[in-house]
Amino acid sequence: MATVKHKILVLSGKGGVGKSTFSAQLSFALAAKDFQVGLLDIDICGPSIPKMLGLEGQDIHQSNLGWSPVYVESNLGVMSIGFMLPNPDEAVIWRGPRKNGLIKQFLKDVYWGELDFLVVDAPPGTSDEHISIVQFLQATGIDGAIIVTTPQQVSLIDVRKEVSFCRKVGVPVLGVVENMSGLCQPLRDFRFLRITETGEHTDVTEKVIECFREKAPEILDLVAASEVFDSSGGGAEKMCKEMGVPFLGKVPLDPQLCKAAEEGKSCFTDQKCGVSAPALKIIIEKLIKNYWPEEMSVEQ
Repeated sequence: MATVKHKILVLSGKGGVGKSTFSAQLSFALAAKDFQVGLLDIDICGPSIPKMLGLEGQDIHQSNLGWSPVYVESNLGVMSIGFMLPNPDEAVIWRGPRKNGLIKQFLKDVYWGELDFLVVDAPPGTSDEHISIVQFLQATGIDGAIIVTTPQQVSLIDVRKEVSFCRKVGVPVLGVVENMSGLCQPLRDFRFLRITETGEHTDVTEKVIECFREKAPEILDLVAASEVFDSSGGGAEKMCKEMGVPFLGKVPLDPQLCKAAEEGKSCFTDQKCGVSAPALKIIIEKLIKNYWPEEMSVEQ
């Protein structure tokens, strides 16, 4: 770990808030800036990083230097227990000590080489894996943690615990990302349904789109937004003010970002993720500017 310049933990209080999606896209973005990037998946029981990086079915290889990460690009390496399972549907039923042993092996026996950034995708909560990764990395220093949440109070309650955990173990909170902050997508991508009193659905999308084209074609260029999770409590931004931690920004719920994750692709390579990619880019640029300005000068 002495050859890794910056180590970032990506945490969440609850599962299903998009933590691994954020970890994957953060890694893609840093690699696209020509940094040397490693992505370590320590979610032992639910490793989703191989899928989100398009690496399903890949194997770990061993050399005289240790385990070799699986590479997406020459400057983006990935390590996950997902590469070690003979059957991807097989459950990992391990107690804490065995999990801790594997995490230690990932840090000690994987030959990452010289890295600018190591992104660690942790499981949700504050369990054995979190304590282990902090203890193993603290000797060489941890830059801090990024916490991912959704806007509703049910998620934020657990994020507060995550912030408390970071403070207790001495890990700086780099900031909180509010993910799935409202559904946003071009109007032309919606389906329109007529629902009867008996609950039957009739698809009327073609008629509605044709009506828009005839009566008001400019409407089809608009992006429609709708609140999915209740943010009436102020969302992550208010919680950050109350707890004195940085708020990094909001990422809308974008079906195209979900599709990119399913296909193991970067959301930054084309214009399909038109609402989520710009939001993610702003957050990542803010992180680099606030915490690693020296890397900006190297990049330029």
